[in-house]
Amino acid sequence: MKISDLRVALLSGNYNYTRDGANMALNRLVGYLLSQGAAVRIYSPVVDKPAFPATGDLIGVPAIPIPLRSDYRIAFGMGRRIKNDLRDFAPNIMHISAPETLGHWGVSYARQHDLPLMASVHTRFDTYLRYYRLGLLEPSLTALLRRFYRRCDAIVVPSQSMADLLRDQQMNDDIGIWPSGVDHHIFTPETRSLEWRRSVGIADDEVVVGFFGRLVLEKGIAVFCDTIDELKRRDVKIRVLVVGDGPARTVFANRLPDAIFAGFQSGDALPRALASMDILLNPSVTETFGIVTLEANACGLAVVGADATGTSSLIVDGVNGRLIPAGDVKGFADAVERYVAHPADRAAAGAAGIKSAAAYSWDAVNHALADTYLRVIEGHQQVQNSRPA
Repeated sequence: MKISDLRVALLSGNYNYTRDGANMALNRLVGYLLSQGAAVRIYSPVVDKPAFPATGDLIGVPAIPIPLRSDYRIAFGMGRRIKNDLRDFAPNIMHISAPETLGHWGVSYARQHDLPLMASVHTRFDTYLRYYRLGLLEPSLTALLRRFYRRCDAIVVPSQSMADLLRDQQMNDDIGIWPSGVDHHIFTPETRSLEWRRSVGIADDEVVVGFFGRLVLEKGIAVFCDTIDELKRRDVKIRVLVVGDGPARTVFANRLPDAIFAGFQSGDALPRALASMDILLNPSVTETFGIVTLEANACGLAVVGADATGTSSLIVDGVNGRLIPAGDVKGFADAVERYVAHPADRAAAGAAGIKSAAAYSWDAVNHALADTYLRVIEGHQQVQNSRPA
């Protein structure tokens, strides 16, 4: 069996109606599979004005906004229309990208029809609860996730650190790695622009500490703000640049009224804004890979990140950045302060980041995932053939 023989049904809770690293990775995967002659059909909630055009054939699934997070939607279910479409498409593997309602129904469908089934893990959903004062429910959610993932033939995760965690949690016996890639023609130090910095009020000699990503509580906004406050108390001279948008923007802006909020950036403006920072501060503990960290590395930034899943697989402490215990505001401030005070250390970390990011290309990582599809299909067929007649 070859990649061109694949018929992939991809079920996603959010394929393109918001823009984040997981959605961009899924769209790039579909583009790669189609370029190799495979057939792909995507099932996901849709909106009238998605964040970006969908790659491939997207079939809309009825959905409603999620309480407290109206920017995301939750599917009603598969329904007869979706089941008929799946039957007509006749996939030879199902890929589920999130353990929400559509994903659960997809697992049941795959099991009823004896389809090979793989899930990809993009987010540490169990950690989200602590940001919404529901941390006591985290063990229960972990147990539900375990039940979901153990019904799959295999799962793939973006980083070795995430694979180690899920093995410890006994989520599945077959856990592979599907990292994100980075477009090195787009994310490069050459996109840094002093002219753009000046246009948003940043002087040439100012050291910029940046936040890059969706503005949501679970990205560690509180720790980021606490760290900046600590740096101010120490009288460390920095400018804060926030690139991105989301429901927590007002909270963020109220905490850091002196920060520059550049808003949502796309196209050439996105890498320009990132490369125009000097230090990326990424205190998030919800990452499974940390595409923001990888893109910052590719742009030559020093990264100060949480020693947590995802980031810890990309940053070698003291080489291309610093790893700080999650939530350690003093530790984050110490690391940022050192990079501000020692430009040579900052430059060395940036150069090491460019070198480490070179190992990640989209075609390579997506070819590896296609090979995983083929392996899962073969393994599923072997199990079928071993059953008594």
